[in-house]
Amino acid sequence: MLSTGLECEKQYVGFATLPNQVHRKSVKKGFDFTLMVAGESGMGKSTLVNSLFLTDLYKDRKLLNAEERINQTVEIIKHTVDIEEKGVKLKLTIVDTPGFGDAVNNNECWKPITDYIDQQFEQYFRDESGLNRKNIQDNRVHCCLYFIPPFGHGLRPVDVEFMKALHEKVNIIPLIAKADCLTPNEIKKLKDRIREEIDKFGIKVYQFPECDSDEDEEFKQLDKELKWRTSRIVTS
Repeated sequence: MLSTGLECEKQYVGFATLPNQVHRKSVKKGFDFTLMVAGESGMGKSTLVNSLFLTDLYKDRKLLNAEERINQTVEIIKHTVDIEEKGVKLKLTIVDTPGFGDAVNNNECWKPITDYIDQQFEQYFRDESGLNRKNIQDNRVHCCLYFIPPFGHGLRPVDVEFMKALHEKVNIIPLIAKADCLTPNEIKKLKDRIREEIDKFGIKVYQFPECDSDEDEEFKQLDKELKWRTSRIVTS
């Protein structure tokens, strides 16, 4: 006698286990994350990156003197390191932009950076459109930390033009560099001024996503505090 699925309540298709299968596969394979850091020399970019990921990505870096920095053109340099934490593997790529903002004439100094980002999008699109999509490497820039000098009175023209050129292409997180040299009151005033200018020029910066309604209250409170502390502009 044939039996149908309706007669056997304990039988199931198996799609309920899909999230776990996808999770296990993702953890086993690992994740790719590409972070771009941009800003003029001496803003503490390498120090912050090394502190964030507890590694030394710049051990072979050559320090340039003032004359060399002024004459240097914008370069794109990639540093890649494999990090493993509690069994989860992360392939971290840091895209550095030495020479940005250091020249006397910084007209369109962001062009090599936007060209690089566009090239990564085009390469990923070509790989996705191909026949062999199993081993695609995602080299797209996922986030850009943009370092703003702490000594001015807000955004400089080069800051505005850079963020306007990139805000439709990548998640931008403005960061006030060397904020420990300012008093809490000075930091607040500078943050307020930068927020006003970001809104004035229509610059889109990264916003923390809203919590799902079914999240527990502890997580919602943590998310709320994190948004309040960062307030769209980070300090280092």
